[in-house]
Amino acid sequence: MDMGSLLHQFLQQLINGISLGSIYALIALGYTMIYGILKLINFAHGDIYMLGAYFGFVATTMLGFSFVPAIIFAMVGAAIAGIIIERIAYRPMRNAPRIAILITAIGVSFLLEYGMMLIATPQPRTFPAVFAADVYHFGPLVVNSQQIVILVSAIILMAILTYIVQYTKIGKAMRAVSFDTDAARLMGINIDRVISATFALGSALAAAGGVLVGIYYNSIDPLMGMVPGIKAFVAAVLGGIGIIPGAMVGGIILGVVEAMVSGFISSTFRDAAAFGILIIILLYKPAGIFGKNVREKV
Repeated sequence: MDMGSLLHQFLQQLINGISLGSIYALIALGYTMIYGILKLINFAHGDIYMLGAYFGFVATTMLGFSFVPAIIFAMVGAAIAGIIIERIAYRPMRNAPRIAILITAIGVSFLLEYGMMLIATPQPRTFPAVFAADVYHFGPLVVNSQQIVILVSAIILMAILTYIVQYTKIGKAMRAVSFDTDAARLMGINIDRVISATFALGSALAAAGGVLVGIYYNSIDPLMGMVPGIKAFVAAVLGGIGIIPGAMVGGIILGVVEAMVSGFISSTFRDAAAFGILIIILLYKPAGIFGKNVREKV
């Protein structure tokens, strides 16, 4: 294979990787926001992504919504689900040992997966085509409209999240609670409301990722959130868990690495590459790319 062909394949896989990484970033943002405030690894977050895909499926098939109303419907539905899960499952455990909260998160994950199997059956559902899958040629590169929509949607949602966190009252409250919960409470911040808002925002972003995956792969199922959820956790750790820009960058890097491994080695090893990255990060830079090593008093 000559250099021109290698360069073409590299750029093509880079485009595919950025599209995939954008979805990982949307899911990873929920992980990192919740961890930043509660120091909780919400392993049920990948199943919120699955739930969002099914909300989008209902919106497009039963309600006849187009793409934008469908993704908004899915985000609102998942945000409500996130608030309910936090209120019922996590709030009563807030002062419990971390291992108890972790087990609770795993239990919520199984509840969502098998609850959806009971409601929608385990059979995969074909996600309807909500817009034409046009193909565009940029020289030797091929980009389809679905990849463009995924990337643009992810950029818009990340920009909205950044604005909320940096410039709104609830965003400032989130940053205050993340920095020092006790001081924020003494300053009159409603901690429960902030945590509920964090779960709502994180769940909404994961739901958007679920709808985008449904559109891209044309298929959804009740267990679709397991592997992407774990990979999004890897992306959050890679960027620096608890750090919002880190989740974005970590998701993109992970998506690009997977695409490169699939394109130049074998698609069989793409999952192994993700977990290999996790091992390397934990060994050499456990705080992540944007994180700083902080001593924790025990």
